Amino acid sequence: MRQITDIHELRRLQMGILQNVHDYCMAHSLCYFLSSGSLIGAVRHGGYIPWDDDIDIYMPRKDYEVFLQTYSDEGGRYRVINPQTEPHYYYTFAKVVDRQTRMAETETQGYEIGVYMDIFPIDYVTDDLKERQRVFKRKKLLYKIRRCKISNSNPLRSTLGYWVYKCWPLTVRQLERRIRRLIISDHPTATVCNMTEAGPKITGCFPADDIASMVDIEFEGKTFKTMVGYRDYLQHTYGDYMALPPVEQRVTHKFEAYIL
Repeated sequence: MRQITDIHELRRLQMGILQNVHDYCMAHSLCYFLSSGSLIGAVRHGGYIPWDDDIDIYMPRKDYEVFLQTYSDEGGRYRVINPQTEPHYYYTFAKVVDRQTRMAETETQGYEIGVYMDIFPIDYVTDDLKERQRVFKRKKLLYKIRRCKISNSNPLRSTLGYWVYKCWPLTVRQLERRIRRLIISDHPTATVCNMTEAGPKITGCFPADDIASMVDIEFEGKTFKTMVGYRDYLQHTYGDYMALPPVEQRVTHKFEAYIL
């Protein structure tokens, strides 16, 4: 294996994944949206945030589930992985990975993963703020328990908390079923959110109208898709997204990547 030491080479591999997923979605009439830091980068920099080293996209839940069930790469280079089909998979959302690469991450010890792009489903959430707070509190607890069940190292600050959750009398698959029942709603509301992590807070919720359709956006000199209300989404989620963060916050993720 050869280690990737140049961030531009890593980005080139990630752009290959994004282009492949874009082409697949367009061919199969599936919605996706550049999101999170990738969307900020597209709006503010025309591509990657200068110190960023990953790509994130959102999909409406319906399109996300279809994508997981049907996605295939004719060349065999890319594959999609997700927690429903791979019980030892640490993350709680899907990734499309490059089979010709390997990533070494603390969170994925014992589980092989390649250079990837993150795919997050977007779910409807209740418009009742008190009920939403209850759902978010329970969601956070279930994800903490799941992380402790899967991780070989303590992902929490508390050693006692880690072992309490580690010994919790539920299997990972049982936790997955409970999480899905909690976060997936078939009833449209006025509000949506990325519900697949413990971290996103209620402030990360935004109007469902923002994802009513796709629009073109430039990223690294190519045209991809994002949500029609992307500026409203960014404002709800990040506040003044056009302002650069303090220098000490301009950091990349910790990773080791290799070409096979």
